[in-house]
Amino acid sequence: MLRVTKLTDYATVVLTVLAARPGDVHSAAELADAAGLEGPTVSKVLKPLAQAGLVDGFRGASGGYRLARAPADITLIEIVEAIEGPLAITACADHGGHCDIAARCGARASWRRINDVLADTLRGMTLAEMLAPPPARRRDIPLNVANV
Repeated sequence: MLRVTKLTDYATVVLTVLAARPGDVHSAAELADAAGLEGPTVSKVLKPLAQAGLVDGFRGASGGYRLARAPADITLIEIVEAIEGPLAITACADHGGHCDIAARCGARASWRRINDVLADTLRGMTLAEMLAPPPARRRDIPLNVANV
């Protein structure tokens, strides 16, 4: 099963809490409470998010964290890569990666194409869109089982 790590999922949840009030500064404890996560977990994801320039951290009695940019200017690929590093769904999908069987592998080009499609999808979706309710699902036309 292909999944993002729990830390990436948690980072996204923390960022949606911040995105709901983008100008406000929140302590790590406030973020943990609002996100329903443990304090150490929130602190663990805030560090790479700050290093990636997605959140600003403020020290002192009234310190905390806020989004560094508008939610519409933060893409999901930035969040994933802040926590996990460059996106590569397989080792051979990493454009800088090396593989012992690359010269005779028929799957490498396809994995790279799949990786690029996924990366483009994540680049095309923003944190602001994560806050919006999902679009209504298209109702599938039911099959008439008697005619199948």
